[in-house]
Amino acid sequence: MVNFQFGGFYGGDFGSFLSYLENAGFFSYILPFLLIFAVVFGILTKIDLFKHNKTVNVVISLAVGLLSLQFSFVPLFFSEIFPRLGIGLAIILVGMILVGIFLPSDKDNKYVGWFGLVLGLLIFVVVIVQSFEWTGGSWGWWFYENWAKIFVPVVVVGFVIAIIKNSAENHGKIDLPPYGPPVYRTP
Repeated sequence: MVNFQFGGFYGGDFGSFLSYLENAGFFSYILPFLLIFAVVFGILTKIDLFKHNKTVNVVISLAVGLLSLQFSFVPLFFSEIFPRLGIGLAIILVGMILVGIFLPSDKDNKYVGWFGLVLGLLIFVVVIVQSFEWTGGSWGWWFYENWAKIFVPVVVVGFVIAIIKNSAENHGKIDLPPYGPPVYRTP
């Protein structure tokens, strides 16, 4: 690893190593295979379909992983969605930092969780739309032309639900001062 830090003088830099891995098919075949294999194996292990028979889980996961790489659709899809996922996670991180700066830091603040959920769902929709745009579909153009028609009603409905829920929680509660003379306690 130290050799990578010195650039081309001692045998190569990190960029050429990544380029070598890309030319060898590591990012197009090995990583997608490992991801699909791990997810399928994890699901089969979790649902315990074959009663603790891990050999069957491995064979099925191996078959699904290899069959998914038969055509170039999976590597192309992964090369489109995961860079956008990284950008979406960075946007969520910045949003949560800004929320942490401007909202109070009490643990009972439910609006921080709702803000994160709404921001995450919005970024999820954008990542999916952008990722499927490379297939030649018209989702991207339709979304760009109609985003306000979707976003504004969702925000309005969210505010209405929040107001109704808040008024239902506070229904019948009136904060009045206690009746009677003040009570003084002696130590």
